[in-house]
Amino acid sequence: MPRQPSINRTRLQIAAVLAMALLASGCAVDKEKMLPHGDQTMMDVWNAGTTGSAGSSQGRQLVDARAELHRPVDTAQARPLADNAGYSRTAQNEIYSQFKRLPNPDLVMYVFPHLAGSDPAPIPGYTTVFPLYQRVQYAMPGERVENY
Repeated sequence: MPRQPSINRTRLQIAAVLAMALLASGCAVDKEKMLPHGDQTMMDVWNAGTTGSAGSSQGRQLVDARAELHRPVDTAQARPLADNAGYSRTAQNEIYSQFKRLPNPDLVMYVFPHLAGSDPAPIPGYTTVFPLYQRVQYAMPGERVENY
């Protein structure tokens, strides 16, 4: 029984050596043999029609010709769409039209020069602005109609 662990260890070492040999042999493949270059350049492959509608260079030329013929949208036809855009419902204009913001005036405060901190450091005077109310308040629908 005491010999069993050494036999398992030997088998494990042999398996590890074989695995390393297989991995090392995989790196020995010639790149030119795996990925031959050939005589074609990338432009030749592109012109062969990989993206054309018919799968050929003629199909690619047809797509290019159609792209040149596209015209911009006529402004006379697009005008009614722009005129109606003001009447369209969006999340933004729904919120602003139903729940108006109540006024929240800004307060201007002058802070005089002072000393601050545990080791008093001089702070020069400055002006600051802050809103009167901490939060923005909204009116109920129909409660406030005038803009401020």
